[in-house]
Amino acid sequence: MKKLFIWAMLCVSTIALAQQDLTVAIIDGDNQTPVSNITIKLANAARNVSIEQTTNVQGKAIFRGIPALDGYQVSFEGNIIFAPISSEMLSVRSNQSPSINLVLQKANGQELNEIVIATGSGSKINRRDAEVSFEMKAAEIQEIPVEGRDVTRVLYRLPNVSQATGFYAEAPNVSINGASSGFTSYLIDGMDNNERFLGGQKFAIPSGFVKDITVLTNNFSAEYGLTGSGIINITPRSGSNETTGEVFFITRPGPSIDGKSSFAQRDLSGNQVKNGFARYQWGAGVGGALVKDKTFYYVNFEHTTDIKDNLLNVPVLGVSETLRGTNQFNYFSTKIDQIWNSNFNSSLRANVGVIDVERQGGGLEGGSTFGSAGNSQQRNSILLALKNSYKLGDISGETNVQYSRFRWNYAKPFNPNSSQVTILGVNDETLGVIGNPGYVFDAVENTFQIQQKVKYYTENHTFKAGLNFIRGDHQLFGGGNPIGNYRVKLTQTQIDQIKNSGIGGALNINDIPADAQVLRYDVELRPTSFGTHQDIYSAYIEDLWSVTDRLNVTVGLRYDYDNLSKGGSDKGDYNNLAPRFNFNYKLNNDSSLRGGYGISYDKILYAIYSDALQQNTTSASYKIQLEELKRLGLLPSNTNVDAITYNGNLNATVNNVTYLNGPSAADLQGQRESVFSNERRILNPNGYKNPFTHEFALGYQLQLSDERLFYIDVVHNRGENLSRLRNLNAAAEYPVDPNNVVIRTVAQADASRPIPISTDGSGLSSAVINGQTYTGIARNVIMSENEGKSRYYAMSFNYQKARGKDDYSYRLNYTLSSSKNDTDGINFRPADANNYAAEWGPSVNDRTHNINGIYTYYPFKGTTVTFTGLLQSGQPINRIPLGFGTTDLNGDGASFADAYTGNSDRFPGESRNSDRLPWNTTFDLGLQHQFAVGGGNKIEVRADVFNLLNAENLSGYSNNATQSNQIQGGSSASGLFTQRNASPPRQFQFGVRYLF
Repeated sequence: MKKLFIWAMLCVSTIALAQQDLTVAIIDGDNQTPVSNITIKLANAARNVSIEQTTNVQGKAIFRGIPALDGYQVSFEGNIIFAPISSEMLSVRSNQSPSINLVLQKANGQELNEIVIATGSGSKINRRDAEVSFEMKAAEIQEIPVEGRDVTRVLYRLPNVSQATGFYAEAPNVSINGASSGFTSYLIDGMDNNERFLGGQKFAIPSGFVKDITVLTNNFSAEYGLTGSGIINITPRSGSNETTGEVFFITRPGPSIDGKSSFAQRDLSGNQVKNGFARYQWGAGVGGALVKDKTFYYVNFEHTTDIKDNLLNVPVLGVSETLRGTNQFNYFSTKIDQIWNSNFNSSLRANVGVIDVERQGGGLEGGSTFGSAGNSQQRNSILLALKNSYKLGDISGETNVQYSRFRWNYAKPFNPNSSQVTILGVNDETLGVIGNPGYVFDAVENTFQIQQKVKYYTENHTFKAGLNFIRGDHQLFGGGNPIGNYRVKLTQTQIDQIKNSGIGGALNINDIPADAQVLRYDVELRPTSFGTHQDIYSAYIEDLWSVTDRLNVTVGLRYDYDNLSKGGSDKGDYNNLAPRFNFNYKLNNDSSLRGGYGISYDKILYAIYSDALQQNTTSASYKIQLEELKRLGLLPSNTNVDAITYNGNLNATVNNVTYLNGPSAADLQGQRESVFSNERRILNPNGYKNPFTHEFALGYQLQLSDERLFYIDVVHNRGENLSRLRNLNAAAEYPVDPNNVVIRTVAQADASRPIPISTDGSGLSSAVINGQTYTGIARNVIMSENEGKSRYYAMSFNYQKARGKDDYSYRLNYTLSSSKNDTDGINFRPADANNYAAEWGPSVNDRTHNINGIYTYYPFKGTTVTFTGLLQSGQPINRIPLGFGTTDLNGDGASFADAYTGNSDRFPGESRNSDRLPWNTTFDLGLQHQFAVGGGNKIEVRADVFNLLNAENLSGYSNNATQSNQIQGGSSASGLFTQRNASPPRQFQFGVRYLF
């Protein structure tokens, strides 16, 4: 691996070469044969660029290493045999190598000044390879009703893409091919934009900086990797010789005019909001030339403020107040393109995101968290990328460098140097939480990326090779509160004293009587940050062979190595060779057949490694427990216990302290040895295997006319080595007879563990190992493994019509799919012991039917009416026990009724995800009109209506699994249903935009 890195550095220092190519096939319109030795021109008026190429014996010409821009046009000036013609305007996206046909007519035949080639709205055949991808251009995004200019919300309109169920509020909201949303790969201009702790975007690029969005779902080039799901690549906007831009303002007034719903909705971060919610957005973008024909720029800034109200309601303390909070989203982007000469150009891009989501206290329906215990979530990002591209004879390529930083401070406290105090009343009811959130999660990732790409062209071959190196330095400050958390009980006299003081919602820790009874005091024993670096090395080579003028064959090989795969072993997962093969066969000038097979390896999410450090311990008792698991054969006999343990976070508990006088972490370090834990983790002594996917695809494309395109794709993905959890000290399996339900007690379950756990009358738990009693151990010893599997089958039907000369355009796609697995994420665990055989079932993101439609009507100049529809069959339901007095039927103590991937016991006789929610049907409407105000400038007014028919959908929308309807009590036959949530009711969004 060191040699590979040195090779990459040498490439960077010696060569900087561009990747976008445009292949043009020239065809004789009379006999449909290729025309060789014809000179054609590619021009871009916005950049004053003009390039000429001559067709080869297959009638093809390749324009190599061109910038990713809109506004290209191919033309032929004509000769004594053929008439002059030109194409419509073409758009080239980042890392794309499109191909088009140009059909020539005889000069003595029907004269045509222009022949139209189908473009726009993605309506053109892929004649080059078998890549299954779908595209949205900026003009389309601006026409579609989109909440808050959030571009991820237009991706649901594409085949094999659905709204994801996440496992925490801020989880990514896009699932590709039914996979977990955390494994979707995000790119900006072909460069990394992934936060690697849990997955998702570092920088959530707003629509104002987007030229187009491409989703690659299958059969993509060996250049792409590090995901077994799919890729979202955003091509950013660039400037031209003409100065253009926009200034906008958008508002979502909120509940005052929206449809009514008793359920909370979600802001753009995924967190719930309800009363008093309103959104205000403003921003501007401008692009042009600093030096005509040489130096171009585009600058964009967008800001969003969300206003939201929570209710703080504690009648016993005489408190009933509205707490107002705000969310702040700030996105700054800029790109500078420099053309040094006709063969060499560079671009410098910067993206800066500053996000602050306030948790002001209270609750949506009323809560007892006071403002002093409030906090804000920060998701701040910086991306700085330098790309260099040039051509040198038959070689083209790129050398790219990027630095990025992502900080996720999940709960920045309003009072960072305060203890948390949970206040109980005389009946042990919770009266309030004050002082501090009570925990810390502050993750920082600094990442450096180097890319080297090279292409070499021969008559019928395009060879492509590349290297990619990513180093991410992770640091996490996590765990409990280093200042300490108190649980206190007040007398009625003390309660009355606080109530009569008039302190109200400003209550803080110093307002609690000093003689309050302390029931418990906890403090974090390791208040420090820790982490490691994650190095990912990638290399690929690929040949696109133009076998004939009809048949293209692509053969490639990719290799990836992720150093986190080492885990607790002394070696990593080095055998990640990923072959790729695909073909594209032109049946005629209007249709083609494409297909292929490939393997894609995934990265290892850092959370797997981080959790194994944070929830670990190096106490002597815990190591003795691990040695016993070795002896029992539950850990490999050659396991190095020191290599799989780490001095992680741990709370110490003291019961006999006075209020605000608890001992410090330094005073309690001795407790590390004796603290009993319900669950601890270890690094996997065998290391981690990179998940990978076998991907098969076959498709047919038909160009029905210049504006109409039909295609069908059949795909099958077979996921292997998927991440999940294994409990090395699990209670024995306990199948429950649905006809005779007998509940196993916790004591019985603990006694059945490989290392039995016993609990005395005072609640102290321990285990006997080799005749010695130990308390500093764990009931559950958890490690991540890579033994999961998934199977995805899908057939997509797509029909598109570009506007052309008509006054309408539309897209219609239908995907029939099935997604099954035995793990839905990195924290998935089985319901009973380690019985994963019983977990095979539909994935949380499974959709059987997914129907999308977009229809845009242009009734008269300047006016656009867009109507969209999204129809999805119901999401899976996990049926949990109800009516037994407990949800923990097997007594293992891990029945999390609200955690979809926790090992919730299921209702006896029900399998995982055995039921379905109703269909989701959502229709949106967008209306806009542009007024000319002189000099080519325009003012645009717009209104969007989401969920036009005000349907109360219980399924199909982006949500957090712990708050969704996908967890239900009782059997599917019972028909019992508890409605926890619903998609947003009818909502309105209004905007005005000045275009110049």
